[in-house]
Amino acid sequence: MTARVLVVGASRGIGLEFVRQYRAEGAAVTATARSDEGLARIEAQGARALRLDVADAAGAAALAWPIDGEAFDIALLVAGVYGPRSAGLQTPTQAEFDAVMHTNVLGAMRVLPQVAEALAPGARLAVVSSRMGSIGLRTSTAGWLYRASKAALNSVLKDASLALAGRAICVALHPGWVRTEMGGSGADIDVQTSVDDMRRTLAGLTPADHGGFFNHDGQALAW
Repeated sequence: MTARVLVVGASRGIGLEFVRQYRAEGAAVTATARSDEGLARIEAQGARALRLDVADAAGAAALAWPIDGEAFDIALLVAGVYGPRSAGLQTPTQAEFDAVMHTNVLGAMRVLPQVAEALAPGARLAVVSSRMGSIGLRTSTAGWLYRASKAALNSVLKDASLALAGRAICVALHPGWVRTEMGGSGADIDVQTSVDDMRRTLAGLTPADHGGFFNHDGQALAW
């Protein structure tokens, strides 16, 4: 049976690599991007491309109709931005705060309710979060706006897991420090390894993992 996969935020980097790897396995993939270039890259992988900007209320609301009636086995929310590269307690501007929080948090709160209606029974639903959002593991203030947004995203995922208990297995995933446009060239792992690990982790999830926070390799992480 062909797996059905949804990737929200797949114009490049981790999201596009999810599209590539799932398509290589023969999955039927639907993926979103904001730009014409991103949509073209998705279509080049043989996936169905939908235009979506999660930071735009009208655009996010419009996701409901093209996925109506779908039964996704795997749904991934990858869309996210980093924001200012602060190294300490440097106050973000209002515009910086709005851009990061609207994309990373409000975007998820707009999209997840619609995605939830398009899941197959027992589906895997994951948000790509970050270890930087962990309060229990925190040892640095670098990128504190991004950290705050990912901590909030983890909260959103936890609430989604409560709402979807018994219908899907919901988790937050840390992709690792990945060599992408966001992660930079000095990051620890390449995007292929990160995504391959996360796919393996998703495939191995059990109901006991529902509502958890996991490293790309499946290791449980502290909230």
